[in-house]
Amino acid sequence: MTQGTRPPDTLPSAPALQGVSHYENFPVASLLCPPRLRPPIAAIYWFARTADDIADEGDAPPQTRLDDLAAYRADLMATAAGLPPSPRWAAVFSQLKPQMAQFGLPVNLLADLLSAFEQDAVKQRYADEAELNDYCRRSANPVGRLLLHLYGIQDAASLQMSDDICTALQLINFWQDLSVDIPRGRIYLPADGWARHGVEEAQLLALEVNPSTLDLIAAYAHSTRATMLKGAPLAKKIPGRGGWELRLVVQGGLRILEKIEAQGFNTLQRRPKLGAWDVVVMGWRALFM
Repeated sequence: MTQGTRPPDTLPSAPALQGVSHYENFPVASLLCPPRLRPPIAAIYWFARTADDIADEGDAPPQTRLDDLAAYRADLMATAAGLPPSPRWAAVFSQLKPQMAQFGLPVNLLADLLSAFEQDAVKQRYADEAELNDYCRRSANPVGRLLLHLYGIQDAASLQMSDDICTALQLINFWQDLSVDIPRGRIYLPADGWARHGVEEAQLLALEVNPSTLDLIAAYAHSTRATMLKGAPLAKKIPGRGGWELRLVVQGGLRILEKIEAQGFNTLQRRPKLGAWDVVVMGWRALFM
């Protein structure tokens, strides 16, 4: 999505089913979502999608991206204060403003997303899981918490389960996309994990497939699956169609992990994708969650 572009009239129904990247990991105004919540969910999505594009798309230097994100943050704060934003992203903030007013969307969660995108512009390595989880806390977890806010669910246990699901989705995206991210210079596999598995940075940059690199990916894939399963019971706490949508999101993440395992954890050379049969499997499993 280009800056300030109006989103299409028909949004994707359940992007997590498509095996695509980043914010498409989250459902956007799908048929399963209660109609009254579709406008705020769509507004949150396009706010995040646009910021993600500022941080990632094109060939702008890091400082230009940071400057643009600072301007975008200023527009968010102006909108939250009831002031007119700049015309640059008017389409995004004209959608977001009424939803912020009607639903009281927490501005700090939207700002956390921007801090993660700012980090994307300048950081390409992670020392350990704590660093990576902190990134997920700002890049993914706010989306889940915003959705829970819309459903009026704010208890600590539910928030933690939401964080587990969202962190797992972000990590699954990373492990799925190694063949895409590493050639762009980004290695999300934590450096302390390289040491434990005897992997050198040069091997990862070369997308070298050997027992050590495969074991490294497998270890993080297994850990991520455990995180997703910790959060999965949240789907039974979300009322109505929203709960069914979350079941499909959880099953979509778990299915991607299965696809990663089925190809021997070799995502350095091939990105696994979900197909029509996978959607059938996910739907069947969702029924029995």
